[in-house]
Amino acid sequence: MEFNNPVFQTLLGLVIFYIGLKMFSGGMKSMSHLEQLEWFLGNPYWMFLGAIVCTLLWQSSSLTTTAVIGLVASGSLPLPSAIAAILGANVGTTGTIWIAGILVSDGMPTGITKQVAFVHTGVNTVMAVALLPFVQPIARFISKF
Repeated sequence: MEFNNPVFQTLLGLVIFYIGLKMFSGGMKSMSHLEQLEWFLGNPYWMFLGAIVCTLLWQSSSLTTTAVIGLVASGSLPLPSAIAAILGANVGTTGTIWIAGILVSDGMPTGITKQVAFVHTGVNTVMAVALLPFVQPIARFISKF
């Protein structure tokens, strides 16, 4: 078997990524019973900001979403806070395009790179800010299913 095969390397990478996400989710479930985090987990606005920061630091909205799912599954994260965190992860992921633009442009993005970065950031931010005040009604609607 050839280990330099790109298909094999891609599949192996996906398997390792999946195993890592499962382990991370399990760790989040066990960490969820800390009383020091209750004020943070119960407030949708803090969860929104926290998810932005975590996604910017981790550069992975998938990892942030996995953490949210682990906390919801453990029962320590209310649904409105989870919705706010997902919105925050969506905004935080726009940092990736800015980092890529900086690396490609040898400084601040210019031209089409800058325009794409602004549109991506603007659309995600406007959508999140527009929906954030409605996380409670959205959570009530979703919990009917």
